[in-house]
Amino acid sequence: MSAPPPHTDRDLDLSNAGRGVWLVKVPKYIANKWEKAPGNIEVGKLKITKNLGHKAEVSLRLSEAVLALKEPGEGDIPKAHRLDVTTVTRQMLGVFSHVTPSSSSDAIVPETEKLFMEGRIVQKLECRPYADNCYMKLKLESIRRASVPQRQVQQLDRAVQNFKPVSDHKHNIEYAEKKKAEGKKMRDDKDAVLDMLFAAFEKHQYYNIRDLVKITRQPIVYLKEILNEVCNYNLKNPHRNMWELKPEYRHYKDDEKPAESVEKVDDSDDD
Repeated sequence: MSAPPPHTDRDLDLSNAGRGVWLVKVPKYIANKWEKAPGNIEVGKLKITKNLGHKAEVSLRLSEAVLALKEPGEGDIPKAHRLDVTTVTRQMLGVFSHVTPSSSSDAIVPETEKLFMEGRIVQKLECRPYADNCYMKLKLESIRRASVPQRQVQQLDRAVQNFKPVSDHKHNIEYAEKKKAEGKKMRDDKDAVLDMLFAAFEKHQYYNIRDLVKITRQPIVYLKEILNEVCNYNLKNPHRNMWELKPEYRHYKDDEKPAESVEKVDDSDDD
């Protein structure tokens, strides 16, 4: 994970900090139209009607140029809207702009990033359409599109190899074959198994059952039968769950004992 870029202090232009601005929430269909509109056309007109003793009424009327920005099959959207006004009193909200320098290298003095405070939000306005026939058709179409499932069942007239399911995955098959091969281990002659055990205990004094299974490659039930004849199973620390030869089968002296164990771990014995 790469380190975040170092923080750089920049100057903030507060020339317009005292200017009051409006924060307007518009429906998604208006926002989509405005995003498509070029920067040289009128997108709408805002009308403020003042009534004595009442709050001012604010309305928005979209321009014909914006209404004409349609894609094939797209329906009409409402033209007239009202704006519900809420005064901001308990919050301090502002509008900021960020101007990045151009990529042109012709300038003698390189430009730097500029930050501006465009004003303080004094009112919040929510743009709402009037419940006319145009808006009802728009909502009906929106509900219809939302009800169409994203995934549909298609009937195929031929097999598609790219999406044909496999009966089993490769790693599952390999694992099953491995377990099957381990389950069919043949029992060797008892004397041959004893020779392998005595050779192993010449290297280490203690073994857990898993290591002895790997060394002898014998079924665990058969191996335990032989171990019970020539070995002791430790139930107490420090060699808990480890096997060691019985004293009568040890042919080394105390000062010539082999290494204690392959790994001194508290590994539970497999029954």
